[in-house]
Amino acid sequence: MIIKERKEPLILRQLLALKKRLPSNHPKLPSINDYIKRYSAGYKGECSIDYYLSLLDEKKYYILHDLRLADPPNHFQMDTLILSKKFALILEVKNFRGELYFDSIFHQLIQKKEDEIKVFADPLLQLQRQENQLEKWLLNNGFNTFPIFSAVVIANTQTKISTDQDNTHVGEKVIHREFIPAKLKQLEKLSQTIFLQEKELKRLTKLIRKQHTPHYSSVLEKFQINEAELLKGVRCPSCSKLPLLRIHSNWYCKQCHSKHKDAHLQSLQEYYLLINSSITSSKLRGFIQISSYPLATRILKSLHLPSFGITKGKVYQLKDKE
Repeated sequence: MIIKERKEPLILRQLLALKKRLPSNHPKLPSINDYIKRYSAGYKGECSIDYYLSLLDEKKYYILHDLRLADPPNHFQMDTLILSKKFALILEVKNFRGELYFDSIFHQLIQKKEDEIKVFADPLLQLQRQENQLEKWLLNNGFNTFPIFSAVVIANTQTKISTDQDNTHVGEKVIHREFIPAKLKQLEKLSQTIFLQEKELKRLTKLIRKQHTPHYSSVLEKFQINEAELLKGVRCPSCSKLPLLRIHSNWYCKQCHSKHKDAHLQSLQEYYLLINSSITSSKLRGFIQISSYPLATRILKSLHLPSFGITKGKVYQLKDKE
């Protein structure tokens, strides 16, 4: 049973919004496009395991995707967590092509693709940390420890996996996505003891979902882009042209001559992703390029957002559409 769905990563949505709000000749665009490509590949890899997870007994397994839990003073993240009455399984998905070599001496992952060689941190060490952090989280939240397993899932079925002869545990910890159901069967045979009753398991999954804290970071700061560099105005939902004109309670596009009533909603979402989770009428006027204060206030009031303050200084709390 899926308890927490997988959604497009916040950082990827921020990057896509940033790309749309920059001039086509902006010097940071090549770097932004590289990041978009990398995060898109990662997200595609994570989604590629969904079919194999759907083959699992939904009454036996509770599945939570994209988790970020507190481990004071830090946090730890897990691509996918599978919980049962007997054990937990953490999955770390890697979408690599070519050949992968797990170096057990220097604890690194070496990728060879065509004539290019790249070196990455050992994901097995990452999973070991996650196991320890999850165990600590369970104890801190009043749960007794129970077996926690983990596996690196290689999303690309054509990726060749190898390691040195003595590194036998790689075969147990690194799997292709098709092997996920078989991996669960292996763990079922290893784990005969029931540690959590159904009521406790449901309480645990509910608490994990409640304590999940998404990570928000500023992409403008990441790429050292000033807010003034962003293109302003409301974007056309039909042709993506900026800016639309406000005519008789509608947004009009001079490029494709289309009319839209709620085209400003996407701009508000982009403001949330790029600038701030709170906004004032004055900030809205500047971002969507309208001169009317009453119109800006009317737009914000119509969304029934949480707010505080009075008159022109009133602050509205934007919501993530995801």
